[in-house]
Amino acid sequence: MKLLLIDTCGTEGSVAIADAGCDPADTVSTTLPGRSASEKLVAAVRELARESGIELRELGAIAIVNGPGSFTGVRVGLSAAKGFCEALNVPLILISRLAVLASASAAGPETHAFAVLDAGRQEFYVGEYLGGARLDEALVPHDELRSRILRAANRALMVCEESVAGALSEFAPRMVAEPSAVSSLPLVLERIRRSSFDDVVSADANYLRRTDLEIFAKVRAQAALAGRP
Repeated sequence: MKLLLIDTCGTEGSVAIADAGCDPADTVSTTLPGRSASEKLVAAVRELARESGIELRELGAIAIVNGPGSFTGVRVGLSAAKGFCEALNVPLILISRLAVLASASAAGPETHAFAVLDAGRQEFYVGEYLGGARLDEALVPHDELRSRILRAANRALMVCEESVAGALSEFAPRMVAEPSAVSSLPLVLERIRRSSFDDVVSADANYLRRTDLEIFAKVRAQAALAGRP
């Protein structure tokens, strides 16, 4: 199967076309520097199709890393992926950026793989996985993140940002390169093997925002500390 992979979550976006019929899969990819995804994504896909010799009508599925990450970047990538799916009548696969980062650990079945990204304001996006299966993904403050990590006896901690590595230095995190579109390929192939696809119409970004209940609880706690009713 020939696949289009899109990741516009990070400081740089990237797109790739992969021929999964080869072993290993044959891929061509390119980066979208800075915040240029909205202007260059579609043109980059067309150029990759020309470079790879694979016509867009030959694609069997579109995969998009749908966050968490840049709000604008995620929206641009997701909109493009949905547009390609509708135009080409092919299925969509949504992949979590945290899952891609965690997969770099190659952790064994008994090891808790943690992936952590900087969410700003002393908060972090964290994903916890065991045996490749997602246990949880959440937006948490630093203290809660530490508690989650400490609860796991066997753990592998994956980060791709210096700020996160510094904040979690006590756990000796493993620093890896920022995930790209190609990085998602193993997870995409596993989803295809299980025929697990997402609905194009209802597909949405993976923002991991706090719920209204959590937001109001935080406001009440801050008010209580300040001595306000």
